[in-house]
Amino acid sequence: MLQVTMQSLAGEAVDLAQYQGKVLLIVNVASECGYTPQYRGLQALYNRYAPDGLEVLGFPCNQFGEQEPGTADQIAAFCSKRYGVTFPMFEKVDVNGRNQCDLYKYLTSQGTNAQLAGPIQWNFEKFLVARDGTVVGRFRSSVAPESKALVEAIERELAKY
Repeated sequence: MLQVTMQSLAGEAVDLAQYQGKVLLIVNVASECGYTPQYRGLQALYNRYAPDGLEVLGFPCNQFGEQEPGTADQIAAFCSKRYGVTFPMFEKVDVNGRNQCDLYKYLTSQGTNAQLAGPIQWNFEKFLVARDGTVVGRFRSSVAPESKALVEAIERELAKY
């Protein structure tokens, strides 16, 4: 279960427990990455499936090639102006290492889902979380948001309950 509070890009505390009952797609994002255009596909998923209970949550991270150097305000402006992002975005976090945030400790832990555990390898890795908080899917950076595998997994989770 997601029992953690994170800071939004606007600096507000967000208790992720508020998303219980929703299907979540949690993504570590970066503004200067070859995968950055995936923001378009993530926004399209959000537009299409939010009415059915999907939330896309973006977590900027600067751990891979320092591809997210901006401030919270710069990240927010970039995402809004360049890609029209309206899904929830959060402050920069570490997804690996000594300063790994609690959310990513949970997502990558052996105890959460041994088959999906392990360090984040690059920007735009995606975790699919079921309505009950169970981590049910992990999609590497190269898997586009509009890929058949990811869309089918989201639709399968949305159809439950």
